[in-house]
Amino acid sequence: MRARGAQLTDLAIIIIAADDAVMPQTIEAINHAQAAGVPMVFAINKIDKPGAQPEKIRQQLSQMNILVEDWGGKFQCQEISAKKGLNVDKLLDKVLLETDLMDLKANPKKLGVGTVIESSLDKGRGYVATILVQDGTIRTGDMLLSGCYYGRIKAMFNERGQKVDEAGPSTPVSVLGLNGAPSAGDKFNIMADKSIANRREQLIRIQGIKTQKHMTLEEIGRRIAIGNFKELNVIVKGDVDGSVEALSDSLIKLSTEEIHVNVIHKAVGGISESDIMLATASDAIIIGFQVRPSADARNLAEKEGIEIRLYSIIYDAINEVKDGIEGMLEPEKKEEVTSTAEVKQTFHISKVGTIAGCLIKDGKMTAKSKVRLIRDGIVVFTGELSSLKRGKDDAKEVICGMECGIGIDKYNDIKPGDIIEAFQIVEIKRTL
Repeated sequence: MRARGAQLTDLAIIIIAADDAVMPQTIEAINHAQAAGVPMVFAINKIDKPGAQPEKIRQQLSQMNILVEDWGGKFQCQEISAKKGLNVDKLLDKVLLETDLMDLKANPKKLGVGTVIESSLDKGRGYVATILVQDGTIRTGDMLLSGCYYGRIKAMFNERGQKVDEAGPSTPVSVLGLNGAPSAGDKFNIMADKSIANRREQLIRIQGIKTQKHMTLEEIGRRIAIGNFKELNVIVKGDVDGSVEALSDSLIKLSTEEIHVNVIHKAVGGISESDIMLATASDAIIIGFQVRPSADARNLAEKEGIEIRLYSIIYDAINEVKDGIEGMLEPEKKEEVTSTAEVKQTFHISKVGTIAGCLIKDGKMTAKSKVRLIRDGIVVFTGELSSLKRGKDDAKEVICGMECGIGIDKYNDIKPGDIIEAFQIVEIKRTL
């Protein structure tokens, strides 16, 4: 999102709160602006608040090799209060000064070109694309092409929701009339007809078929080698393209060697019956972000047993899928020694076998323990107890410091001085 913003802007205003610090997301925004070669103007906000420390912000910026003009650097900086409107006019003057130095120019007489900022599906108005005109002028009635989507502009609205008939350079507008939701970050052009759109649509379809991953012998071999490979198929639907893209990418990153998260379909709009049919065919779950299924789709999902998860916070969706994947992971098995006993004397009893008279050195020996016999530090036998007695009576457990009689199932070669070690297998839930 920040990378897209840096690519389509001419100047970035980085706003930092004076009563806080330079946050990780601010550092990310600065890095993207620097990578795109975009000039920056720093606005240190909330200077009217008690505890505001603008000098601390300048110091933190200097530690990132960003020196503001006050400190002898090249970056312009202005202390402001957005709440009271303090020094906002000075900030605008500095922005204008920066743009004068950049000598930014555009030709309003040519056909409009620019970038799609966001797109969505509105129930009453159809597909709505928010675009930024970067050069030229677009007008109502023009044929607009973005990606493989096209349409005549039926109406345009400015940032305040007011209807406009034309938009020149550096003007953001929402346009109606496209036949789909173009991807955020796509370039748009004003064209004479839709022939290029049809050709692009065909190429995208061919590309999708060619890049579709089919099962190969190597892949089958890899899965057999791993032994317990699983696949989680997901369909992602959202209100705007940017959210769908961000959520899909985040879910794919949850893949591990054992479990592969596969986003088989992602699109803007409500959850429809065709999504349910696709989920049925591919054994997928449906994740809806800020959207709801239609009544028919909900009924079909209940009938087919398809799970629909609805979210309004991206992190909730990611965390729940992560928890689901952790549940699919095979638990890690760990051995835990519960008790050790030293063999003091052995007794051979006919029809029973060898019984070892033992002293429990530590832990608690239970009648259902798994045990191993250790002689001179070497494991001689691993098995289970056949009997555990205190005197002549059977005992369920014998604690540390007590004596007992131990019989090992299917093993009689027990000698004085041997160590009998009891252990249990503990399953530990694996996490990503």
